[in-house]
Amino acid sequence: MGKFIPSVVFLLFTSFGLLAQKGNNSSLTIKEIMKGDDFVGHRPSNAHWSTDGKTLYFDWNPDGAMSDSLYAYSTATKNVRKVDFLTAAALPASRITYNDTKTKGVYTKNNDIFLLDIATYTATAITKTKDREGDPHFTNKGTKIAYTKGDDLYVWDMATGTTEQLTNFVKSKDSEPKRDSKDEWLYHDQLELFDVLRERKAKKDAGEKLEEKLKALEPLELVTNGKTVIGQQIDPSGRYITYVLMDRPKTKSTIVPHFVTESGYTEDQNTRSKVGDEPTTFEMFVYNIAQRKSYPVVLDNLEGLDYVPEYTKEYPDKPYKNDNRLGSIGGPTWSTDGSKALLDIQANDYKDRWIVLLDPEKGTVEQLDRQHDEAWIAGPGISGWGGGSLGWMPNGKEFWFMSEKTGYAHLYTMDISSKKAKALTSGEFEIYDPFISKDESRWYFTANKTHPGDRQFYTMPLKGGKMEQLTHEVGGNEVTLSPDEKNMAILYSYSNRPTELFIQENPVFTKETTKAVQITRSNTDAFDAYEWKDPEIITFEASDGAKVHARLYQPDPSVKNKAAVIFVHGAGYLQNAHKWWSSYFREYMFHNLLVDNGYTVLDIDYRGSAGYGRDWRTGIYRHMGGKDLSDQVDGAKMLMEKYGIDTDKIGIYGGSYGGFITLMGMFNAPETFSAGGAIRSVGDWAAYNHGYTARILNTPATDSLSYKRSSPIYFADGLKGQLLILHGMVDDNVHFQDMVRLSQKLIELGKENWEMAVYPVERHGFVEPSSWTDEYTRIFNLFQEALLDK
Repeated sequence: MGKFIPSVVFLLFTSFGLLAQKGNNSSLTIKEIMKGDDFVGHRPSNAHWSTDGKTLYFDWNPDGAMSDSLYAYSTATKNVRKVDFLTAAALPASRITYNDTKTKGVYTKNNDIFLLDIATYTATAITKTKDREGDPHFTNKGTKIAYTKGDDLYVWDMATGTTEQLTNFVKSKDSEPKRDSKDEWLYHDQLELFDVLRERKAKKDAGEKLEEKLKALEPLELVTNGKTVIGQQIDPSGRYITYVLMDRPKTKSTIVPHFVTESGYTEDQNTRSKVGDEPTTFEMFVYNIAQRKSYPVVLDNLEGLDYVPEYTKEYPDKPYKNDNRLGSIGGPTWSTDGSKALLDIQANDYKDRWIVLLDPEKGTVEQLDRQHDEAWIAGPGISGWGGGSLGWMPNGKEFWFMSEKTGYAHLYTMDISSKKAKALTSGEFEIYDPFISKDESRWYFTANKTHPGDRQFYTMPLKGGKMEQLTHEVGGNEVTLSPDEKNMAILYSYSNRPTELFIQENPVFTKETTKAVQITRSNTDAFDAYEWKDPEIITFEASDGAKVHARLYQPDPSVKNKAAVIFVHGAGYLQNAHKWWSSYFREYMFHNLLVDNGYTVLDIDYRGSAGYGRDWRTGIYRHMGGKDLSDQVDGAKMLMEKYGIDTDKIGIYGGSYGGFITLMGMFNAPETFSAGGAIRSVGDWAAYNHGYTARILNTPATDSLSYKRSSPIYFADGLKGQLLILHGMVDDNVHFQDMVRLSQKLIELGKENWEMAVYPVERHGFVEPSSWTDEYTRIFNLFQEALLDK
């Protein structure tokens, strides 16, 4: 084989004749499978019911049109039909906020607010403007509907049809300039000297007093001082408005140039800043409408506000400063009667979550629960913009929430008087998306109790107890209950069977499990013509004794070439060694092609992956490219010892976080990996965004050691095998600049065994089939050359 010469290939045009697959022995072709949904078949999504439960709506595109359309399934006729455009436009939105009695709902559609009568399934437009209205919710004991327009909050009275503006946010309040001592003396002297000036001032003062009385009939001016207003809402009783002022410090954004444009000129796109931003500040306020008074919510009594992270001990000479740890403030989540409210507060260093009880009259809080993690708070239902999952129990004395207290995300309740938490679920599995039944007697939720890679739908008594499994097909079961909860719409898939929509009767009502009925058939003939492999879910032991889950694809012994490819999924906190249809379905099909060509393929849920609890999630804290990389190395060792793979015939590839691990593998484990395909990779974590990176590595200024041991660019000298770098030039997530910097480092190091292919019109997630095809043809050829031509 000839020398692997470094080059940067600008793919303005793609010629598949010149870039052919080298020695492909599969009936599949890369060009065919990289058509994505056009080859597989477009899948149904967004299943939602009409309020009478007679119709199930969903998005679908069985005809391969430019985009999905709305389809409807009738529970009476069992027929599926396409909903015409005008009818679809008039239907209620899929997300509806209900009143306490569930007789009415409100929703936003096309930036307008609508009121829905549940019994008749008819909607009334509350607004019909060019403005953007949103966030509708019921207030004043269900007699009014509040919504936001711009920064301000409005209410619409259902009885009178009157709309009233409740807030008037202004950046600053106009005030007369203050006089200095000289001018103040002169002002009073003039009034003493001249009667006419005194009379005019008296009239002016009287007019201003009248104006103040008239202003009392208008919304109070709420001064933001230039900060951004978010989270505006009114409580169910209609007495208090809460809002948050967010102040985001100015940051320097990264410019992403677009070279291939309609104008013919290079056009610059301003994108995100880099990790290490000054923290955004959040302040919550209560506006007492009757008293026309706005005051801050005081949060200085939260436990641990003075917490100093443990990692700072490694920097004894570097002062640590975080004067205000308060991050985003979620809520309030009001009790039904509006007497109590919960706030969900996250720390700006991501290491604390506080759930507190708000006293809106005083603007004070009482801490109910503190969740702390030396690494970072996360897990299903625990963190996120606006807080985690929580709500009030029907008795109004308890609330429910999610916590990783035991190491796995589970469901808890707490009595607000005793502050005693009760675990409703427990075990080495996780709970997803819990909600209370319509009759308030039970829970519904998804869990991976049977296997980390199998998600089933469950019910359980409201106070806890035995979990009853309602779905039974192994794989992924995404359930949407009908309004009366008697039917389940299930978006179901298996490892080698893409998502389809099913309907099944709810066993809670039938007292027996009935078979789910499939109502969509989406596969193309071309997809069905191939016998897709069902990868084996295995576990192997890592060097530190941990049990690692992985997907294993094995070739027929007659074609086995003793070479292996390890695929590394992206996102870090994501799961791919599971039993449902993967979001990496192109890669799944590519793995089938590799297996047809004799390769063994391993797809590992390495340290940091979702679905395995807190310790697995935080296993990469302060060292990405540590245990997450050693899991790949241990997987390679297992392949050699157990599956007869040759030591010098192991390749690795992946995109985004998977590309990062590929680079770390090629640089730090060159004795294990002979070839690597690094797609849209992070080369230096100091160049990535704040929200993701600061959770795991803290910030470069406070924890530089973590960044240096976690960033591939510092280890580029270790490259020995053949490396292929592939990146979209307009990637506004992992910037192309990252790989330009890495290529310069490789050039300076005198490395010759690397190559780069760039894609001028692609962002982080590729769109064009031609780009996908070129990318994976190069990866396939890399493995054919580097692993087999020896």
